[in-house]
Amino acid sequence: MTSASPETSTDRVPGRAWTIRLTGHSDRSATVSCTTAACRMPPRSKDLAALRAFAAQHAAAHAKAATVRANAWCHCGSQQCSAHTEPVHCAGSVVLIVRHDP
Repeated sequence: MTSASPETSTDRVPGRAWTIRLTGHSDRSATVSCTTAACRMPPRSKDLAALRAFAAQHAAAHAKAATVRANAWCHCGSQQCSAHTEPVHCAGSVVLIVRHDP
């Protein structure tokens, strides 16, 4: 269920985030998943190179389609991160963060 909130031009909203995960399985196959429900993923496969390439291209497609909103917070700013002791303005370009989680 989606609810609309009244938003003025001074309201700050969290930035968009996507998680694209490449998960290995015990039979030496892998799957790719995305937190965006509308995204179509390839089937489970033993062709890991192809799945890695797909995951990289999928992340790039999300980044390319993203637009910066003038009232967006960076992720840690929206979480009220203690590192942001002074106001932070997030009006820069879209950033792609890749994290390896073995």
